Amino acid sequence: MFSVTGMQGFELFSLMHLVTLVVFFFTCWWLVYYRQALRPYQKIIRWTLFVTLLACEVTYHLWLVLTDQWDVADLPLQLCSFSTFIALFLFLRGNKKAFYLLYFIGTIPPILSMVTPDMIYQFPHFRYIKYFLHHSAIPLAVLYFILFEGNRVPKKAVLNSFLMLNVIAVPGFLLNQLLGTNFFYLASPTETKTLLSFFGSGIWYYVTLEITALIVFYITYIPMHYLQKEENKNLKGEGE
Repeated sequence: MFSVTGMQGFELFSLMHLVTLVVFFFTCWWLVYYRQALRPYQKIIRWTLFVTLLACEVTYHLWLVLTDQWDVADLPLQLCSFSTFIALFLFLRGNKKAFYLLYFIGTIPPILSMVTPDMIYQFPHFRYIKYFLHHSAIPLAVLYFILFEGNRVPKKAVLNSFLMLNVIAVPGFLLNQLLGTNFFYLASPTETKTLLSFFGSGIWYYVTLEITALIVFYITYIPMHYLQKEENKNLKGEGE
């Protein structure tokens, strides 16, 4: 389960992979559908997500250290780790602008990462469990803040968050040049075949990355737009 060389051979869309995805989407549906019934358990959900995110980040690095694999490239500077730190911060202290960014980078990106994962290990290897649990907990945290904390995102946050992400990516790009790393996957696509593998190479890789990110941000905003539209409609109905 914790071996570096054992239990390899992950198969995309294998039965276990599909079951994992179904469990994630079912959990999302369950939180939404039973949100009112779950309100008495809000604190339990909150701290369960907090502990899960923290444990995933800590145990992964502990595993790397104990198996003599840890390298500077494993610094927690990837997008999922960045999303994790924002979520942990928000669980401890609310911040609207921080949530705006988390909403855009912590919803679709981790879900896409689960659909085409950068993974070589099979279930029940530690890396498989950690990877999918971690990438599930991030969008579930976003959902928690929307359902139970009442967080909402204005339309102007789409471009503001996109620009903020680009500003944050600059140090990552420079570190990649300095250390030979691949933080934020700015140096190259993932080693295994994922969606990033179709983004081309050289300057076109960055152009495609930017355009795709902006499109994803706008797509991510669509459900938020309709949610707020419905809420405003209900408020107007109550006021009449």
